Amino acid sequence: MRLLIAALALALAGTAPLRADAQSWPDKPVHIIVAFTPTDVIARSVSNELSARLGQPVIIENRPGAGGTIAAAQVAKSAPDGYTLLVNSSGHTVNPWIYTTLSYDTANDLKGVTILARQPNVLVVSPERGWKTVGDLVNQVKAQPGKMAFASAGVGSATHMNGEKFKVAAGIDILHVPYKGTPEALNDVMGGRVDYFFSPVVSALSLVRDKRLMALAVGSPQRASVLPDVPTTEEAGYKGSAYNYWAGLLAPAGTPPAVIERLNKELVAVLALPEVKERLAKIGGDPASTSPAEFDALVVRELKENGELVKAAGIKAQ
Repeated sequence: MRLLIAALALALAGTAPLRADAQSWPDKPVHIIVAFTPTDVIARSVSNELSARLGQPVIIENRPGAGGTIAAAQVAKSAPDGYTLLVNSSGHTVNPWIYTTLSYDTANDLKGVTILARQPNVLVVSPERGWKTVGDLVNQVKAQPGKMAFASAGVGSATHMNGEKFKVAAGIDILHVPYKGTPEALNDVMGGRVDYFFSPVVSALSLVRDKRLMALAVGSPQRASVLPDVPTTEEAGYKGSAYNYWAGLLAPAGTPPAVIERLNKELVAVLALPEVKERLAKIGGDPASTSPAEFDALVVRELKENGELVKAAGIKAQ
């Protein structure tokens, strides 16, 4: 009996600090590491309100590079105490198939807190092309197999994956031209040097409104709130073409469930605030909170889908 009591006391002693940490968290600043510069504005859209609700500063730190894997690796290796978190994009579930030397396990070393926002890509073309619908574009590509090209902001980027999903769904033979970034790709679409581009909506919006580009469709599962009259590629008849671009908050595996639940609860409330919705709308984002379990399930599902897409598209690992 004495041995049993001693063992029980030892077990309780081992769990007590974890409980105490979860109950007292946070008692110092929380650092959010941002993997991509474009997602910085999403992180900052919620940081002040999250700080107020937590009672501690929320500090945004940018660690861009290598498709977001630098930031992801830093957070994956951080102490799982809720003080170092990651804001990453949907490229998180592409990277294992693009980079062969990742120092972390995407599915197991980082766990979801919540998706923060979705930002659709928009299929843009030069108005001089004369295409009025997605069907017009597809018909032109099919009439010239292998001779036309679509742009991306880099191999494995959301703009690339959206283009590949559309290519497969439309059954077209078209070349891929990767650029250093979105501005370069947009310039070449406007200049007629490349035929189309699935651009982040925030980057193309002013050009579409100024009629320097034409938006044929959005590549997301739902229409973009800032372009409500533009159909999705799936609505245009190309099933399986939708690419779900998201930005979300993740934590190192092993972070106390109570901490993740607290973060999730506070962020769901923050994302429902009118001023936060307005902030996100200005950058073409739509709030999209999830439960931690839903976010983890999404990562697992997208890992599988993106692996299949990378293989089907013949994208070479780096």
